Amino acid sequence: MTPTSQRLPAAACLAAALVVTASAADWPTFRGASRTAVAPDTDLLESWPGEGPPLVWETKGAGRGYASLAIVGDRIFTLGDGLSTAPDADEYLSCFDRATGKQLWTTKTGSPWTDGQESWQSSRSTPTVDGDMVYVITPFGQLIACGTKDGREAFRIDLKQQFGGRKGDAWGYSESVLIDGNRLVCTPGGEQAAMVALDKKTGRPIWTCAVPGITGAGHSSIVISELKGRPVYVQTTASGPIGVDARTGALLWTYPIDKTTAVIPTPIVRDDLVFFAAGYKRGGALLRQVPVPGGGVKVEELYGLNPDLANKHGGIVLVGDHLYGDSDDKGIPFCAELATGRIAWKQRGSGRNSANVLAADGHVYIRYADGTLSLVKADPAEYREVASFKVPGSGDRPSWAHMVILDGLLFLREGDAILCYDLRTRE
Repeated sequence: MTPTSQRLPAAACLAAALVVTASAADWPTFRGASRTAVAPDTDLLESWPGEGPPLVWETKGAGRGYASLAIVGDRIFTLGDGLSTAPDADEYLSCFDRATGKQLWTTKTGSPWTDGQESWQSSRSTPTVDGDMVYVITPFGQLIACGTKDGREAFRIDLKQQFGGRKGDAWGYSESVLIDGNRLVCTPGGEQAAMVALDKKTGRPIWTCAVPGITGAGHSSIVISELKGRPVYVQTTASGPIGVDARTGALLWTYPIDKTTAVIPTPIVRDDLVFFAAGYKRGGALLRQVPVPGGGVKVEELYGLNPDLANKHGGIVLVGDHLYGDSDDKGIPFCAELATGRIAWKQRGSGRNSANVLAADGHVYIRYADGTLSLVKADPAEYREVASFKVPGSGDRPSWAHMVILDGLLFLREGDAILCYDLRTRE
């Protein structure tokens, strides 16, 4: 079913409005606590000077890589190889002080990922923090749990060896694990264990979910949806999105897509709706989860893959009733109506090449691969870029690491560097 017009429920719109006015706390995993890439901060700068907002601090030691940042309490965590502060070119999980950027500790996780051309190499999994533990998956499929205080390794699991895991492409694992109660949930990508739930303290299996015919894990991270009080884990694999019963690990639904080079963006969930996208000219689609007698769940296609909504790896954000993201990896941002997929605008901005996005306080922050960061009004009526600047140190490798906004501060990973900018307004 492909509707020509459909309004979202008023309750959903009100929920979205409440989310963006809540107080900020932590950013414990990829795309934030709710994995929406929408920060709750308000009273942020409406524009910047040519050199960008005020720089609070800059630090080194993150290493090569495209992992984003997890920020909890007074600490920042990321993953990279060839750190300027390390004696070798290996990969490390590293921790920094949130207030000053000082590196507090590093823990070696293994060898660097060096497959493919140089700009494709290195780490890309954002750590996930829960209490006194931080979890990360290396490109080789090593799931590692460490203490947040000193980086001491608690356990390590080889997702390929233990669960028959495999990727649906040649670029290594990049998922950020989900912590839900006592469960650590991730996506090895094997037919017998496409998704697994583990005890977060010990790594012992709780359940495994088989997905016959799956072609492997994608790069997406799991999102929790709730269907009439029933939690469902939604994930996009290399074969397309799936829904898994959070309590039992039973496979509830699949939506197969034709094989493509890689499937990367994390899905967006609102109530019973699931929006997912894939790049390489595939597109974006909207599904509705529907309970069926006997405890099952099916999905209805509200619209199928729309090539205008294709997105390679920059991600898409939902603000109000509209989606904002990059057109595949062209560096041409778009705005589209969620309910119909209809494009409201598509416009080239100040930067070039692929762009990742983050939303906050009525704006969309667009970070292009060439190091340009633009501030754009989240307005479906027209594209309005109100500020942009070139991030210092960019240009050597693509600026692919996703952004974080927390407590009025903008945090950027630019290769070996982490930069902190002040977005707060001043009276």
